[in-house]
Amino acid sequence: MLDSNLFHYNGRTLSCDGISLEELADTYGTPLFVTSAKSLADSYREFEHAFADLPHFTCYSVKANFNLSVIKTFAELGCGCDVNSGGELYRALQAGVAPEKIIFAGVGKKPEEITYALKSGVLMLKSESLSELRSINRIADELGTVAAVAIRINPNVTAETHPYITTGDSKEKFGVDEGELPTVFALLPQLSNLRLIGLDMHIGSQIFDPEYYVAATTKLLDIFNAVKDMGFPIEYLDIGGGFPVTYDPRKPATPIERFAEKLIPMLKPAGVKVIFEPGRSLVANASVLLTRILYKKRNHTGKEFFVVDAGMTELIRPALYQAHHEILAVTSHDQSVVADVVGPVCESSDFFARHREIDAAEEGELLAVMSAGAYASVMGSNYNGRLRPAEVLVNGSEVKVIRKRESYEQIIQNELC
Repeated sequence: MLDSNLFHYNGRTLSCDGISLEELADTYGTPLFVTSAKSLADSYREFEHAFADLPHFTCYSVKANFNLSVIKTFAELGCGCDVNSGGELYRALQAGVAPEKIIFAGVGKKPEEITYALKSGVLMLKSESLSELRSINRIADELGTVAAVAIRINPNVTAETHPYITTGDSKEKFGVDEGELPTVFALLPQLSNLRLIGLDMHIGSQIFDPEYYVAATTKLLDIFNAVKDMGFPIEYLDIGGGFPVTYDPRKPATPIERFAEKLIPMLKPAGVKVIFEPGRSLVANASVLLTRILYKKRNHTGKEFFVVDAGMTELIRPALYQAHHEILAVTSHDQSVVADVVGPVCESSDFFARHREIDAAEEGELLAVMSAGAYASVMGSNYNGRLRPAEVLVNGSEVKVIRKRESYEQIIQNELC
């Protein structure tokens, strides 16, 4: 989405919307997630502007960052939510999202989650298997209601991305395989407590080439036309998300307008509302993770290490995907060094960067791990007994704590001995 963001240097000090990150770290401690409210809003508005000529409904994908204040920021702009569990549904509702603006996805919904979604009045449940359709039908019957559902179709399009974040390939667990669709549509009329209102797909994340969307959308539209001929009143086509963001300046993201140019002419003639589920593309570059250098050391080969107070427990993407995150010194320096930036966790994979040129900051100084708004805090853990960090939201001149730093007492509060 946005190539620029609201984090920049004022003189030699890195700031968020004009507020010094050094001051925020001194006030709230480290590790610390800092999120720009303006960046969230700008990304959402940019997305809406790109697809303004297409009747559509945008549902923020809560799994990217489920902080209540982040969800609320989007809800107040008119955005809906895509949730993947009962816990995400609860968060969306607590943040003030209207249930009729929530779509419930997920390949393995438990019966109690289906019940919760139906009782809450969500817009639709997206089903990914024959067994799940039968389960939703049975639960809807027990509740005396008719469940609005969409079928998630696996279009068998292998997008060029990391294998752990591709979701539209037939080798993966997601969606109903295209070969099984005739059985699905033959079964649906027998399930009297279901109402099919949508068709859905999602091909993965960090998809830079719009042609993958074109290929998958072509398949989805072919199925849509066939299903319409069968008499099913389809109201929504859900294209999913996966639009790219820039993590590494050497690999800039494709502008969202390029995707809109390809997709709008294809989808507009269908005459139905299109649902988009952007997640990462709205939030990734809206946050940074502030961390303090605890120690610097050098081994016998001359290799340099910056040991910092954040690690894979706060941001696991480098360990999990070998993902690139830019790392900036909060106070800029004229000299640089080549070093590994590593965390305190007892795993060799606990690093933010390997052999990276970085400002020659000293012990006690701050680093900012950039693009930390998506799949960072939300994937955090208490491994090694570590405390989840605080999070703050910068909104103009106002700074608000949106998640308190965890305490030792909190990490054992549900345990018994």
